[in-house]
Amino acid sequence: MRVIDFLTLALTAVTLSAQSDLLIEGLQQFEKGEYLAAEITLQKAGNDPRAHTFLALTRAALGHCPQAVADLEKQFNAPLNNDLSLLAGLGLARCRAAVSADAALPVLAQLRARFPDDADVLYESARVYMRAWNDVVYTMFQKAPSSFRVNQMSAEVFETQSNFKQAIAEYQNAIAKNPKAINLHFRLGRAVLMESHEPQALDQALQEFQAELALNPSDAAAEYQIAQVLVAQQKQAEARPHYEKAVALNPDFAEALIAVARIDLNAHHYPEAIARLERAVSLRPDSESAHYALMLAYRNAGRAADAKREQVELEKITKPPEGEFTNFLKKLDEKRQP
Repeated sequence: MRVIDFLTLALTAVTLSAQSDLLIEGLQQFEKGEYLAAEITLQKAGNDPRAHTFLALTRAALGHCPQAVADLEKQFNAPLNNDLSLLAGLGLARCRAAVSADAALPVLAQLRARFPDDADVLYESARVYMRAWNDVVYTMFQKAPSSFRVNQMSAEVFETQSNFKQAIAEYQNAIAKNPKAINLHFRLGRAVLMESHEPQALDQALQEFQAELALNPSDAAAEYQIAQVLVAQQKQAEARPHYEKAVALNPDFAEALIAVARIDLNAHHYPEAIARLERAVSLRPDSESAHYALMLAYRNAGRAADAKREQVELEKITKPPEGEFTNFLKKLDEKRQP
């Protein structure tokens, strides 16, 4: 929790009095982590809402949440001071999380609605959601150890560790237990491709995506993956109908639109490529591949001004952003599912 920022806030416009002196002293003790001393001092600081809030936060820091929750809730729901409400909400979320992750989720939902860009809110949300995920996974392993879902969850964990060989084995075990479960064949096919792009792996992945479509004919992602495998096998003509089917099933599937447009580009069908790529750019304005392909399509169609405009947009996207977490965020984005 960013104590110093709120300490400055709390000290602003404090009038000179014995109680205000106690408030300042208590806040300084709180800032230093001297919670026992801060609790005693803030109890003497009167009815100032700042004193009540920091007294409650001090008690929460000492693990005395039952004594703190009422004041934290009151300040969190107060209509005026957003900054103190934010701090109280964070403290309340931590107290609720001490009971269970589920108990904290409603508070975090309110915090994210009111302060969607606040780093502390996002951090606390991530921490509690991760704990909730861990709690549910633990319960699943305890209560249903023989379920195919346990194998599926194990496979997904192995995927996050880039251990695709073990992920493949777990997906296969899950399918053996429940051959008709939706999404297992798809995830297995993806894991196979992540492990290898050798001809045998491409054949195996293709079979898994086809098996997924047999279970779920409306799966646009499976259609797209089939097309991707066929392209890798140098079967572009066979791939196009699957790309088009993916778009038909999901008109907002930008990656599939880009793929069909690239085939159009290679065939010099520029109006068709441009129409699809303009749609893709509208869906994914941050897509480098969409802007690059559209730039080429405009240029090849003789639309130099439009091509130049796309080049400018592409340069904006590809310019390395500033910030210490850029590489981390990029890696997260690369792992998103289609």
